[in-house]
Amino acid sequence: MRAVLVDDELANLENLQVLLAKNCPEVKVVAIASNIDDAFEKVNLHRPDLLFLDIQMGKTTGFDLLNKLSKKSFEVIFVTAYDNYGIQAVKFAALDYLLKPVDPDELITAVSKAEERIKGKINGEQLNFLLNQIKQTEPSIPKIALPQQHEIRYVSVDDIVRCMADNTYTFFYLSSGEKILISKPLKEYSDLLKPQGFVRAHQSHLVNPKFVKSWLKEDGGMLLMNNGDKIPVSKPNREMVKLVLGK
Repeated sequence: MRAVLVDDELANLENLQVLLAKNCPEVKVVAIASNIDDAFEKVNLHRPDLLFLDIQMGKTTGFDLLNKLSKKSFEVIFVTAYDNYGIQAVKFAALDYLLKPVDPDELITAVSKAEERIKGKINGEQLNFLLNQIKQTEPSIPKIALPQQHEIRYVSVDDIVRCMADNTYTFFYLSSGEKILISKPLKEYSDLLKPQGFVRAHQSHLVNPKFVKSWLKEDGGMLLMNNGDKIPVSKPNREMVKLVLGK
């Protein structure tokens, strides 16, 4: 895979090059860039398979570069020192990111996943989804990307009734009655959706309070959802669930 690295700090570029050479020999760095204009020229010149992109670069962002590029026939791994709104948008788009200082194991995993997507010729759509979310004036993100084997579903957060853990997989139950299985653990979506108002009722259950019909006093406490599902509430989570529901 041919890669371009973009970061406004030379030390970060050098460190990433060393890590890639040591841990990801399948990646060939064809160019580095320290600002948006330079990166724009080098991406257009080299047509990389993979772009390692810093998010915050002085007064500009990596998103500015992506908006400037007309063709996005590459995979992106974001690299940033901040777990901020930009990263939240990246997570909702189901794109990969690395926090600085870059962990070698996380780098290997991200590169491996990018290679799979490149081989499957699945790229561009998630980047466009991300950029559309970034452009919104409101800080909230109304949709989430749910990657499946043959497609990526874009689902409104308000249409998610609940999520249920199934080992390292997660079932999404939608208001339409549809059930979607995603090969990621519930914790990842719990961290992502809690700021959107979702509450962890149980180790295996994350619910959208919007669809809670009532609190049942059976079995120590259960939630009755609008669709008829009954969700157990674990003792450690009971007070938090009551607080969210205004009980």
